[in-house]
Amino acid sequence: MADAGTKPAKARPGRPRKAAAPPPPWVDAFLDMMVAERAASPNTRDAYRRDLVDAAHFLAQAGLSPLDRASSDDLRAYLAHLSADRIKEKSAVKTVARRLSSLRQYYKFLVSEGQRAEDPASVLDTPKQGRSLPKILTEADVAALLAAAARLGAPEGRRLNALLEVLYATGLRVSELVGLPMNALGRDGRALIVRGKGGKERLVPLSAPARDAIAAYLPDRPFFMTKGREAKQQVFLFPSRATSGALTRQRFGQLLKDLAIMAGLDPAKVSPHVLRHCFATHLLDHGADLRSVQKMLGHADIGTTQIYTHVVSERLRQTVEQHHPLSAAKRR
Repeated sequence: MADAGTKPAKARPGRPRKAAAPPPPWVDAFLDMMVAERAASPNTRDAYRRDLVDAAHFLAQAGLSPLDRASSDDLRAYLAHLSADRIKEKSAVKTVARRLSSLRQYYKFLVSEGQRAEDPASVLDTPKQGRSLPKILTEADVAALLAAAARLGAPEGRRLNALLEVLYATGLRVSELVGLPMNALGRDGRALIVRGKGGKERLVPLSAPARDAIAAYLPDRPFFMTKGREAKQQVFLFPSRATSGALTRQRFGQLLKDLAIMAGLDPAKVSPHVLRHCFATHLLDHGADLRSVQKMLGHADIGTTQIYTHVVSERLRQTVEQHHPLSAAKRR
């Protein structure tokens, strides 16, 4: 119970409320299918569940048809509600688009299982999203981070240095990085065997500094294990005392922000995903071909990788505007 005079916490818009009814039976069947047939990760499964539970709760509260029997108009009302709730948030369009994508996948499943004759989400328009370019750090910023990490001592510092060197050398997703098994290191240690989305494996080369950082860290690896739990922890290249046995994404993110402060950078601009963007953009800056970058990032579609060419193009445009003798900036 809230203290006297304290207002109860207001539920965040678009999130499932505590009083939400359990999801319809077919939601769990759909989620099981996503795991079994599409190798959806636990995070992806949870995201689909949240989206569908939120839609089901809104439909029930609004007196509309239940989720499994909802019409196109019912779903339009739900999406309009989301847009109105999040009108002041920059993520509004992305949120609506993601929820609609979840609904489309769900109704396709119901149709394939013979639970519906038609897909009510198929006629709904996806909200237009402006192209936002990935946020990146300059090469000097990354060099400052790496230098700060290299100065750290003790087991924690050597582990963080290894994590950072590997991340910038490979562009791994943070979940791939912290979940690396010991056997991901090739025989000669010159590459990592990475299992990415959908269980697909790819080979990613390791730079000499990354190999050196791993070699310096490995003697400290037992420091992060707990007596009696070694069997679970020793599977991972970066074990920890967390329940999973591996370093968590959240903890690595916190460590990275602390390192940013040490390096004199704004911690709000530094994250594991930003460093993944840096890996791709800096490679393209130095002449790497797009197809190679796609393979290392683990993108199924090269169109996803092409966003980094827009970053390079935008930086070139800014360079021309700032330094060309006939540019508007020079004539001011």
